[in-house]
Amino acid sequence: MTPIELLATVLFALAVIHTFCVKRFAHWAHQYPPGSIKENVLHFLAETEVVFGLWAAALFLGIAALKGSVHDAVVYIEGLNFTEPKFVLVVMVVAATRPVVTLAEKFISLSARLIPAREGVAFYIAALFLGPLLGSFITEPAAMTLLALVLKRRYFDRGITRKLAYATLGVLFVNVSIGGTLTHFAAPPVLMVAAKWNWDMAFMFQNFGWRAAAACAVSTAMVAGIFWKELSALEAERNESRPIPAWLTLAHLVFLGLVVGFAHYPDVFFGILMLFLGLVTATREHQDDLKLREGLLVGFFLAGLVTLGSLQAYWLKPLITSLNGSALFFGAAGLTALTDNAALTYLGSLVEGLSDELKYALVAGAVTGGGLTVIANAPNPAGVGILQDAKVFEGEGISPLGLFLGALPPTAVAIVFFWLLH
Repeated sequence: MTPIELLATVLFALAVIHTFCVKRFAHWAHQYPPGSIKENVLHFLAETEVVFGLWAAALFLGIAALKGSVHDAVVYIEGLNFTEPKFVLVVMVVAATRPVVTLAEKFISLSARLIPAREGVAFYIAALFLGPLLGSFITEPAAMTLLALVLKRRYFDRGITRKLAYATLGVLFVNVSIGGTLTHFAAPPVLMVAAKWNWDMAFMFQNFGWRAAAACAVSTAMVAGIFWKELSALEAERNESRPIPAWLTLAHLVFLGLVVGFAHYPDVFFGILMLFLGLVTATREHQDDLKLREGLLVGFFLAGLVTLGSLQAYWLKPLITSLNGSALFFGAAGLTALTDNAALTYLGSLVEGLSDELKYALVAGAVTGGGLTVIANAPNPAGVGILQDAKVFEGEGISPLGLFLGALPPTAVAIVFFWLLH
C-alpha cells in the first residue's frame, strides 16, 4: 500500500460518510439566513451529486502534494477512463426529452391497461416492472432517467406519503440494477466482464435474465400490494400538452440509438450530442428544458467515483480472491453499497482462474446490491438528481438511510432469485 493509495482510501471513506450526511447538511443550511455564505456553502455540500467530485478534487491536490508536482496529479487523472461518466451525461440528456419520455409513458400506459386494477395501481406496476427491463436494451442510465421523470410527475409530485416514496425508490433502484441483465451490453457491471468471460445474450438470459424479470415482478407486486389503497386513490392524470409529430419522436429515438450504439466512443457520442442539441433548438416548441444541469452533476459524481475508486484495487482485489461462492455473492452485494458495482466486477475480471461459480457469484452479488445506495450503481445518481427535488421530499432531498431501508425488501427478493434459487 502506497501513501497515495492510503490517502485515496481515507478520502473514499470520507466521501461515503459525506453521502450519508447530505440531508444533515441541508438541515443545517436552513438555520442560516437565506442567501448568506454559510447557507449557500451548506446547500452546496448537501448536493449528493457533488460529493465524490469534491473529494476527488482533494485527492488531486493530495497527489500533487505527495509527489511535489501538479504534473503527476494530472498524469494520474489522464490515465483514468471516464467513458462511463461521459456516456451517462449524454444519454441522460438525450433520454430526458419530451418526445422520448412521452413515448415511454404511452408504452407503459398501454401495458397498464392489461392489468385489472385502477389506473394509479396499474401504471405503477407496469412502470416498475417493464421499465427496468427496458434498460437491457436502451441501457440502464436511459431507463432510470425515463422512469424517474415519469414517476416524479405521476407519483412523487402528487402528494404521496414518504413511506410510499422511499419504498418506490428502493424498488426502482433495485429493479433497474437487475433489470439490465437480460443482455450483455446494457448493465455496467456486466459490460465490464462480458467480453473477457465470453458471456453472450443467450448466456445472460439463461443465467440472469429470467431471474431479473421474476424478481422485478415480485418486488413490484409486493410494494403495490402494501400501498394498494394509496395508489388506487390517485386519479388518472390528463395530458394536456400539444401533440408531438411522429417524425420528431422517431428522430429522437434515432439519436438515442446512436448514442447507445457508440457508448464506448466518447468522441463520437459527444458529436452526436452536438447534432442533437441543434435538433432540439430547431424544434423547441415541442421540447421541455433539457436536463443539462442534472446530467453534468451526475457525470461529475461518477467521475469523482472513478477517480477515488481506481485506487482501491489493493484491498478489493485480494478480498475478492479470498472468498468462496456464497461469501463472494453476499460480500459483493455488501461492497457494492460502498463502491460502484461496475468497478467491483472489473477488479474481479482481472483475477485469473476464477471458476464459473465465482464469476456468477461476483456479478450476481454486484447487481443484487446495486440499489442500496446512490453510489452502488451508475444510474442511481441520475435517479436521485431528478427525484430529490420532488414535492414529497419538501426541499430536503432524498435521505440515504431512507433509500437504504426502502431498498432492503426488493434486495432480499433479488437474493432469493439470484442466489437461493441458483
